Amino acid sequence: MDSTSDDEFVVLELRNPSSISGELLQSEISISTLEIGNSNLPLILNSEIVKINANRNRLIQQSSYFRCLFGGSFSESSLNCVSIQWHLETVINILRFIDGYPLTYTSNNFLPILEGTLFFGVETLLLDLEAWFREITSVRGLPFLQMSLDALIEIWNFTLENAIGFFPELCKGYLAQNFTRAISSSSFVDVPYNLLCSCLEHPHLTVDSEKQLCEALLVWLESNGDSLECSSSNFGDFYNDILKKVRICLLPLDFIAGKRGNRYFSKVADERISTIFDLMKHPLLCQLNVFRDDEFDSFRVRLTKYSERIDLAGCAQITFAFLVSSLLPSSSNMDTRLEKKMKQYLIDLERLNGDRYLIPQESLPTQSFEAVCEIDISKCPRLDLNVFIKCIHMSFPSLRILKASHCVHFKMTTLSYLVQKCPWINEVDLTVDISPVLPLQVSIISASTEEYQDFYDASYKMFKEGSLLSNISKLTLEGRTEITDLDLLNISVLSGSLSYLNLEGCTSVTDVGISKLICKCMNLSSLLVSDTYFGRDSILALCSDSPFFIGFPGVHPDRKYSCTLAFRLQQLHIGGCKSIEQTSLLQLMCHTYLLKSLSLRDTPLVDNGLYNFLGSSLESLDVSETMVSVTALAHIIKQNPGLKVLKARGCRNFCHSESDFEKSKSNHKDLLHSGGSDGEELYDELCRTCILKEMEFGWGFSPFSLDKLRPSIRTLKALIVGLGASLGHHALTILPEICPLLETLVLNFQVISDNIMRNIMSSLKHLRVLGLCCCLGYLSSLSFQINVPSLRTLRLERVTPWMTNADLINLTRNCLNLHELSLSGCELLDSDSQQIISSGWPGLTSIHLEDCGRVTSEGVTSLLDCKAIEDLSLRHNGQGIPMNFIADAASKLPLLRTVALDLCDASEGGFESPDNAGRFFLSTVKIASCQSQRCAFELQNLGSGRRSMHKESIVVEWNSKEQRTTFVKERL
Repeated sequence: MDSTSDDEFVVLELRNPSSISGELLQSEISISTLEIGNSNLPLILNSEIVKINANRNRLIQQSSYFRCLFGGSFSESSLNCVSIQWHLETVINILRFIDGYPLTYTSNNFLPILEGTLFFGVETLLLDLEAWFREITSVRGLPFLQMSLDALIEIWNFTLENAIGFFPELCKGYLAQNFTRAISSSSFVDVPYNLLCSCLEHPHLTVDSEKQLCEALLVWLESNGDSLECSSSNFGDFYNDILKKVRICLLPLDFIAGKRGNRYFSKVADERISTIFDLMKHPLLCQLNVFRDDEFDSFRVRLTKYSERIDLAGCAQITFAFLVSSLLPSSSNMDTRLEKKMKQYLIDLERLNGDRYLIPQESLPTQSFEAVCEIDISKCPRLDLNVFIKCIHMSFPSLRILKASHCVHFKMTTLSYLVQKCPWINEVDLTVDISPVLPLQVSIISASTEEYQDFYDASYKMFKEGSLLSNISKLTLEGRTEITDLDLLNISVLSGSLSYLNLEGCTSVTDVGISKLICKCMNLSSLLVSDTYFGRDSILALCSDSPFFIGFPGVHPDRKYSCTLAFRLQQLHIGGCKSIEQTSLLQLMCHTYLLKSLSLRDTPLVDNGLYNFLGSSLESLDVSETMVSVTALAHIIKQNPGLKVLKARGCRNFCHSESDFEKSKSNHKDLLHSGGSDGEELYDELCRTCILKEMEFGWGFSPFSLDKLRPSIRTLKALIVGLGASLGHHALTILPEICPLLETLVLNFQVISDNIMRNIMSSLKHLRVLGLCCCLGYLSSLSFQINVPSLRTLRLERVTPWMTNADLINLTRNCLNLHELSLSGCELLDSDSQQIISSGWPGLTSIHLEDCGRVTSEGVTSLLDCKAIEDLSLRHNGQGIPMNFIADAASKLPLLRTVALDLCDASEGGFESPDNAGRFFLSTVKIASCQSQRCAFELQNLGSGRRSMHKESIVVEWNSKEQRTTFVKERL
């Protein structure tokens, strides 16, 4: 910098506050402002005294502080050396800026520089800081890498106290548009009340869902409520002002029900549940009232130009009208003509019942949200998907991921319509519950189907002709029993880019159909086909050479089998596939090499299969219910050191001293270690190479096993101990010490005690799932007098026969946040237990009660107050369940999908089966007969449905195409 025209200098003497610590390298350093831009800043900051030779006139021109100091009547005005008492690094940065050097701002130095700028009155620097801050706060998508939430809070507080108007405005705008990321920070609870309120009122407030917003606000209130209550007599106004910003009518039903006990939310929970049920009964009427009552915005899905994800999962009240109204301009911008037009549009939609070919073509001034890349409409039974797809096409041009799990009414023809209207989508999830009737695992007596009446869909013709192109690379169809081989063929035509395919539980597709799909999808890297007819033909398709793979990048050309699709698979799940022959399975294992996740559960797997696998990248392995030995498993672990998930429950050969592989005198004897047992060999390999996250064991698992595995299970998140394992008292006692991060713990057939359970429940702070099944020993109510707020799932099966209503009340107080409850063998419970369960856990989504005294002896009423139930099983709890219970429960529980009952609990000898129109969201009904008697289950398509039953089940299932009724020998 040129300063030859300025020949008047002053020495600024800066003292380093760090000199008190005695860690400075030198006592004094002298530099000029000409050198300050190129000087070694760490060396300067490690000096006790820093003397800077600065241009007096430049200081006066740039800084009001120095203008007053040198131009006033102070004693320092004529001095050639002035002492400055301020933060050393800040003063140096300000002097550098004054002398023309650019500054680099970070979230760490911004506030000190801003504070110094105000103190020294450098107006041009203030403008520079404002410009930088505006730029940083205008950029979304950075997860507070450049501006942390802590720094934002400090800047807000400082600039508000110092009345720097534009900075607080920028702070609340930045927090509003990055709210989704901010709530994941541990500092969110430190956000000041006034900043939070300002953010909630900001038009750019961006969240994935109202649930996400409400959860964050409740966390903030729990952390700050006590201090606010102490500081103000109007505390109720404080939290009401915050919570009223949540659009509560758009919250999932299970969330509202589960928050009935929350001290801040309880007042509105019951009222809003009633509102949601009104919306479901009269959606159109409520929508029209919204316009009349000027409450339009409170029913709109929150969308801004920054929205990337829309999560409506579990919102049973959501209809297309809700969504389309959210895409219109705000109510303040809606004129009378548009309001009238919108009302007529809603009336037409209601009248046409979602027929997309009759949807009014009149266009509405909907907005486009180009940042939205993911929408989740799972468990939204009232959202018509045909008109919803049209909405996607118009307003979400960047959408890539659509999740619509448990939407049984989503047909394969609807998928073709989606591909036609939105070819840019690359991930679709259409998961439904896997059928309990798996043909290869149950004994079917008889079966019948009844297809629904439906019009011919023109899009299906296009689908068959393969005239569409699709970018779908990830498709999940788990549990969809209506899918046929023809559907698979059409999928292969449409999705040449398919890399991930989940067909687990798709029992209507054949081995030939799967094999043809495999031959068409050369980009497959993940194939999940557990519990299907996957077998010999599919394996041949995977193991056949293809010229497509010649010269495939990243694989050595002379690697054996590298020209097969099996070689390139990274994920293969074929658990429960009974059609697989042992020879074919051995062939498949020879060809796989790059696998990261492999499930061979309940297949004819033997040791040779594991020895044939040559891959070394496995992270997850499931060999449960197979005939493999400990030695073979140790071998596979040795060559896969990155293993994180190991499931080996039900492997009976683990308790043999010699493996079948040894007995057959194969060529792999050199793999066996000399000395020690097979179990020691397995645990040695695990400890030497693996850090496990999930583990399941049964036969052969002993107290020695757990102690031996300490190094590899110190970060274990899930442990399931099955039949055949014997951990013992000492191992269970030290379990929380060995695995302090456990979130899931399931113990089957173990010896437990009060001391063990109290230690587990008090020590495992992250425990979310606890299951005890058929455990020996003795438990008392003392075991469950520990508060476990993190627990979400509790299964007590045949372990608490002493449980009374008083014990149940105690359980509701100590496990406040349960979502799933399973109790069996609690014979002292009675009909009052229903009220205890429904009032203590109103947000339950799953209830299983079996052999629980006389819980249903007087009918089922209070349990239906748990409005969010999705899975209900009531068996052997008293002969009081009325004949119309299934349809009644489905009408009162809008998310109910599965019901399981026993005929012996029927008060009128049987149960009525709802028809397709009267089933609501219901997809599976299981009626079991556990004793010799006449079956009175009435089915419209099977006449009276009366037949002799003994330990048999009737299963009625509804999919998107038909109703299936199956009689099986098993009690399902």
